[in-house]
Amino acid sequence: MRPFERYVIAAMRLRMFGNFQIEGDAPTEAKKLLSEQKVCAFLSYMLLARPRGLHQRDRLVGLFWPESDQERARTALRGLLYRLRTAIPEANIDARGNEFVGVAPGSIWCAIAFDAAVAEDRLREALELYQGDLLPSSFQSQSGEFERWLAGERDYYKERAVNAAWELVQRYVADSELTNASQLARLVARLSPTDERRVRRVMSMLASLGDRAGAIDVFTRFADGLWRELEIRPSRETMQLAEAIRSGASLPS
Repeated sequence: MRPFERYVIAAMRLRMFGNFQIEGDAPTEAKKLLSEQKVCAFLSYMLLARPRGLHQRDRLVGLFWPESDQERARTALRGLLYRLRTAIPEANIDARGNEFVGVAPGSIWCAIAFDAAVAEDRLREALELYQGDLLPSSFQSQSGEFERWLAGERDYYKERAVNAAWELVQRYVADSELTNASQLARLVARLSPTDERRVRRVMSMLASLGDRAGAIDVFTRFADGLWRELEIRPSRETMQLAEAIRSGASLPS
């Protein structure tokens, strides 16, 4: 059994990439509780924030009840912890006095499974777990500090997914599995919509595999997205690479 599979077998699983979804035999009370965005935000932070384990209560009340005074915020925190313990016993909440509280790492299957898959070089499995940004885009901010934390985590997981995909591309090329290499190279481009250097690497890789049409498609999508989001054009270097691919000329070194 792989290290995280014991959590897959557990009663409840939280899918956090692309959409927040509750899977498994979670009781109705747990599903109802996790339909509340503040609860989703709180549990996600407790599970994923590094270093994993215990978190300072003062930091938690600042993240999730920034408009409340200290006494009211701590009361709200105690109330939410009680609701989680009651509805989701799998959460295995560990309180250390009045200063620290946490959810035991791995007590609920979640995005940590992606980290485990990458660490153990199960890269294809990691990419199957990564279905989009961490937590849905409609996830409402709890505070400016929480929003900054979430943005950083989204970037962290996206970068790990891109690196895993690119590593697999190179392995597939080495093994002459060119269809798989081409498909994953396109994924790298989709996950890097404003990273020109990475997009050029993908374009060059596809062209070298004989998929010049795919390389131009990647360029077109990149250029369209860059204009739509930032109203800027690709750099001269990227334009020259696209023209060389179109014309069948030798690619710039």
